[in-house]
Order: sequence, then C-alpha cells, then structure tokens
Amino acid sequence: MKIAIVGGTGPFGSALARRLAEAGIEVTIGSRDPERAAATASEVGAARGVVNSEAVQSAELVVLAVDASAALATTAELAEELGETPVLSVASLLRIENGAALPSDDPLSLAERMQHLLHGPVVAGLHSLAARSLAAGKAEGDALVCGDDDAAKAAALELAGALVTGRALDAGPLASARALEGMTAVIVNLNRRYRGHAGLRVEGL
Repeated sequence: MKIAIVGGTGPFGSALARRLAEAGIEVTIGSRDPERAAATASEVGAARGVVNSEAVQSAELVVLAVDASAALATTAELAEELGETPVLSVASLLRIENGAALPSDDPLSLAERMQHLLHGPVVAGLHSLAARSLAAGKAEGDALVCGDDDAAKAAALELAGALVTGRALDAGPLASARALEGMTAVIVNLNRRYRGHAGLRVEGL
C-alpha cells in the first residue's frame, strides 16, 4: 500500500511516517516546503518527500496530518489532486476554556466536513495516538477507525494495525468521528492532570 502523509513534516506526521516505513509500507512525505519534506523523508526512512500536491497523486491512501485549524483549507486546496483517493483524517478541532480541552461546538466532526469538500471517501481514526508515543515506537493500546466506505476503512485499519501494540478496530460509520474527535479532548485532559501519555484499550471484544 502506498501512503502519502500531508503535513508529514510535523510531529505527528513524521512519527507516523517512521513507524509505517519500519513496517515496510511505502510512504511519501508531503509538505508545503519540498526541501523540508525531502529532509524529513530521509530522516524517517520514507520513500520520498515532495510538495503536498505531488505527494497525493500516486497514493492509495492519504493521511491528512496537518494541524486541525488548517485541515479544511488544506483539503479544499488538494481536492482536485486527490480526486477519488481515500483520505484518513486524524485531527481533532479542540478549544481551550479555563485550562481544559473541550470538543468543537460544531455539530459535525472535522472528518465529516472534509467529506463535504471531496469526491473520494473520508475515514477518521488514530485520535487516541499521540505524536510523542509514536515517536518512541508502537503506541500502547488500540486504534479506532470509522468511515462509510468499506474499502477505504479496510485500508485505514491496515495502516492503524502497524502503529499500535493492540488492535485496529472498526468503530462504525463516519458519524462516529464526532465521538472519536471529542475523545481527544478527554485524553488531553487526562494527560494534563496526571502528567502521562494516555492511550485507549477496548476490553471485552
């Protein structure tokens, strides 16, 4: 499977690329800055690093790993190049009030809003995985993925399985991304309070 990571020079994107490359998956780093993309690709063992628009053209699955605040604008910019290629949204748009992380007050998830901008399917997942955890190796726990397109979700689950010590689990339709993105706020608050690196493990399955 050929993976392109848009925003692959950031902390999460580069850690993700390193883990996927170690698993033998062909990874292309995408960035607005081609020199930075190439340098990051060399550092993490990715196949190449190029501008975002070039990175997505030969990919079978594109991971959008830019900051949440830039996710929709970046999606709109790349819509033509993406065409029907599936996109995995990993971002959560949070707000901070009184020192606590809160979910977005938009009724739709970021992933659902991205789907409105694209022709190909959007899936969502990896929201319980932190950049720092991935940078150190496989993340402890399970990874959850949701989406409405079975083939795109299967590809995202295959990717997720290479990133965690536990399982990659199908969390249902794309509407479930509202819960997954909101869960990020819970994990952020736990980490702040207990000074840890919380993940997620599902029991009973």
